[in-house]
Amino acid sequence: MRVTVIGTGYVGTVTGVCLAYLGHDVTCVDTDAGKIERLRNGDIPIYEPYLAELLPLARRNGGLRFDTDLAPAVAESDVIFIAVGTPPQATGEANLTYLEAAARSIGASMDSSRFRVVVNKSTVPIGCGNLVETLVREGIYDAHSQESPDIRFGVASNPEFLREGSAISDSLFPDRIVLGSEDGQTISVLRELYRSLIEQEFTPPPPFHRPANMKQVPLVTTTLTSAEMIKYAANAFLAMKIGFSNEMANICEKVGADALEVMAGIGFDSRIGLSFLNAGIGWGGSCFGKDIQSLLHIAAEYGYQARLLEASLVVNRLQRHLVIQKLQEKLYILKGRTIGLLGLAFKPNTDDLRDAPSLQIAEKLLQMGARVRVYDPVAMKACQEQNPNLRVTYCPDALAVANRADALVLVTEWPEFKNLDLSELARRMAHPVLVDGRNLFDPENARRAGLDYTGVGRMSRQNGGDKPAESVSVLAGPVVA
Repeated sequence: MRVTVIGTGYVGTVTGVCLAYLGHDVTCVDTDAGKIERLRNGDIPIYEPYLAELLPLARRNGGLRFDTDLAPAVAESDVIFIAVGTPPQATGEANLTYLEAAARSIGASMDSSRFRVVVNKSTVPIGCGNLVETLVREGIYDAHSQESPDIRFGVASNPEFLREGSAISDSLFPDRIVLGSEDGQTISVLRELYRSLIEQEFTPPPPFHRPANMKQVPLVTTTLTSAEMIKYAANAFLAMKIGFSNEMANICEKVGADALEVMAGIGFDSRIGLSFLNAGIGWGGSCFGKDIQSLLHIAAEYGYQARLLEASLVVNRLQRHLVIQKLQEKLYILKGRTIGLLGLAFKPNTDDLRDAPSLQIAEKLLQMGARVRVYDPVAMKACQEQNPNLRVTYCPDALAVANRADALVLVTEWPEFKNLDLSELARRMAHPVLVDGRNLFDPENARRAGLDYTGVGRMSRQNGGDKPAESVSVLAGPVVA
């Protein structure tokens, strides 16, 4: 099928490349000429593992083009995805400027040669499917001098559930595909678009492998409104699950329990599940906070106060202050101290700094008079470009961060940090204090290496005690959001 994807941000680029890999003829459109030129040259503006390697395969399989001109792409397409940004405003309401402009432009570019499906891929407030349909019709009428041309189209919601750092795997082997529309023809077109994905009939690109138990991807068809709500509900629930883990971890510290053991003990309950039970310094990124704020705004429009969602934001915000509290407990005075942060990105395998805990922690430390050193394997260039006034020292590696530092804070659980020589870290530090904000390290190993270790919700075993159960290891690893 011929497909247009409007927006070459994270969702748009990954969606376009993966659909082309599956054999569709895809044109990705953006108003940013510089970004389009980079993509034409095979230079991916975002950091996503293996996306650059997938690009030539996508061009070979189906066809993949990048353009700034929307009209010819829409005219030739069967399906048009809207994947533009919907950033939050100060009120928490989503900014729909880009969405509205895209919908009107789609309408102005349509003709009567074929039936087309317009798909909301962006995370949009409830009711935007109806808004998009209205705006597309306005674009049609404006382009045809208020005539009533016989231009046929359908509107659908097809929310994305991509995790940065594993977006290709999430696209090719999704947990489910959600299609929201009340129109049978619209659903039929999208079902055909995703047929090879639903049936898993394609050969996975290297180095990806189809999960052994995956035979077919569940297809969930709903109304427009339900599909829009599914996206918000999923992110809100995952954010609350992380927040619950952090609340339990904080209580564990008070009573002398170990949060990893507790989370493993409840995670094996099939009603709960192990994923997202990761205690630490809280979630970040572009989705959870924005989506919860938008959902709160929607609820308020209908006179409803969503107290559980409000609490999720409060818990997450307070959890970031926990790092400062733990540093004060170890060093007492932070003014004049040198604090090293290991990791800047909000999670591993991305350079995304949106709502990253590292930035808030660094800014608070600087306000308190501390000197801050940082290192991240991928995100340092992005941090320097996006935060030119952040007065931190960028270091070439983790060991350089440790030199004469009074404390280190593990902020992002990059795999390379797991393999650090902890004894060498301790030897280089002025005070060997390690605050493990993601519970990445084994506390006993860290202490044997000479580090004054503290995690989040971890029980101190310095005075003896049983070794943690082996099953706890299933919870180790990155928090994905």
